[in-house]
Amino acid sequence: MPNPVPPKIRLLAAPLALAVGLAAAPAWADPVADFYKGKSIDLIIGFTQGGGYDVYARTVARHIVRHIPGNPTIVPKQMTGAGSRKAAAYVYNVAAKDGTTLGATDQSIPVQQALGEALQFDSTKFLWIGNPNADINTLAFWHTAGIKSVADLKKKETVVGATGPNTSAQYPQVMNNLLGTKMKIITGYPGGADINLAMERGEVQGRGSNAWASWKSTKADWLKGGKVDIIVQIGLKKADDLPNVPLLMDLATNPDDHAALKLLSSGTALGRPLYTTPAAPMDRVTALRRAFDATMTDAQFLAEAKKMDLDLNPVTGEELQQIVAEVVATPPAIAKRLVDALEGHIMRDLLQEQGAAKPQP
Repeated sequence: MPNPVPPKIRLLAAPLALAVGLAAAPAWADPVADFYKGKSIDLIIGFTQGGGYDVYARTVARHIVRHIPGNPTIVPKQMTGAGSRKAAAYVYNVAAKDGTTLGATDQSIPVQQALGEALQFDSTKFLWIGNPNADINTLAFWHTAGIKSVADLKKKETVVGATGPNTSAQYPQVMNNLLGTKMKIITGYPGGADINLAMERGEVQGRGSNAWASWKSTKADWLKGGKVDIIVQIGLKKADDLPNVPLLMDLATNPDDHAALKLLSSGTALGRPLYTTPAAPMDRVTALRRAFDATMTDAQFLAEAKKMDLDLNPVTGEELQQIVAEVVATPPAIAKRLVDALEGHIMRDLLQEQGAAKPQP
């Protein structure tokens, strides 16, 4: 009969056996990783390929997958229409509310909601993931248009291209009504790349809105060759490399107009945002936000962004959530002043074309 194990050794053996058992056991399951493993995420982009929204969204998507638990794939899909509102409505109303859909749509939509536009969604209920670049927007003209300043826009009628009832139509419209410029706005282009082509062909003379970073990354040859002239920049402060181009809000001639134009300019803080559906599980939303944050410091992402001349000035998902809430809660008097500045048949027609529906809960 074997000798019994001494009591002291038996006491030591119990924790040792527990430690061995723990070492042999699998790591604690990660429910987020388990969910995303083997899955794909649809990235719904509200504009055509080749424009700034598309370039930023696809570049982030190529790298963020390494940081999402479970390493899902991301499938970019274009869904154009109504200045990207069609895409936003799809993400809000149709897509599964499980964290498997991301949206990339126009930065001006929360401002439009603050102004009372009847939308098929509520911007404050999207769960915002992040913005790679808080940017400056621009109003630009083709070099043969003969437009070198705002003063020139007051002297002659010009034609500018826009995608829909967003910044590309709003900026020239508000300048017409507040500053006396004479821009005719042609809407309905699916994306910025289409407007660029229209400028080259002579169909339009200018582009109602494009991010300064997008010009530098997608049309650096145009800038270097003097093919486009930047007339106005739109943001809360000037771009360092556009010191002599006026800010839109600084063109106001009274405090009320300045406040209205500042509201219109506030969308630039949203830049090229990414968000997911309302009611997505918060553990997955948090994982997507942390994956976005990690991507913004990822060496491979930074190298590609540098190669593509993409400006980076990231904003976290939590910060975007707060910005959107504050914009939508704009005091009615300021919102009304901007609505008054935008009044005109172009904006009314655009809203009618959308078949404006009230936001859904």
